[in-house]
Amino acid sequence: MLFSFLLPWGLRRSFLQKQFGYQIHPSARIGLSWINPTRLIMEENTRIDHLTLCKGLDLVHLKAHSMVGRGNWITGFPLGPSRHFAEETDRKPQLIVGEHSAITHRHFIDCTNSVTIGKFSTFAGMQSQIMTHSVDIQRNRQTSLPVRIGDYCFVGTNCVVLGGSVLPDFCVVGAKSLMNKAFTDTYQLYGGVPARPIEKLSPEFKYFQRTEGFVV
Repeated sequence: MLFSFLLPWGLRRSFLQKQFGYQIHPSARIGLSWINPTRLIMEENTRIDHLTLCKGLDLVHLKAHSMVGRGNWITGFPLGPSRHFAEETDRKPQLIVGEHSAITHRHFIDCTNSVTIGKFSTFAGMQSQIMTHSVDIQRNRQTSLPVRIGDYCFVGTNCVVLGGSVLPDFCVVGAKSLMNKAFTDTYQLYGGVPARPIEKLSPEFKYFQRTEGFVV
């Protein structure tokens, strides 16, 4: 992996495919970042920008036209023989980013359990956190729960999303909010600490009707 940093991108992509079995489309690109999951799938026109670290995951899958920005810290706890999470036989340490979706810059994403971001969604701003694992103080055990962010969603800057949270399709989370539960209502603005429904959103909003992820 260290050796690959010295190579031009075309050679580096070939090296990563041959050495690690990664699936990287010819139009995909990784900047000067340490990306080292067990499995990596980058579909067409995807990218991971500079200074992002990704380790300890079994799978990273960027679907077509999705991106991960600069300076993100993405970590997991791999499957295998360990006393940690031994009871959680269905745990999946993975990050899946849907078509035309974006994780912007300088976020911390814990993928001890699955983090799924739907299509045309934006994990926006900076310094937000997704935390899929915690400590059950009653049982004195580390535990984890998946996180799902739906299609056409927008998560504002400096938010915290805890394990077990679900943001339904066509929803917004306001800046500096704390999500700690699974919501069900679509076309909704959620916000606060902890987050709660604040306002209904119109299906006519242009953000919810995009055919490409880029926002001018």
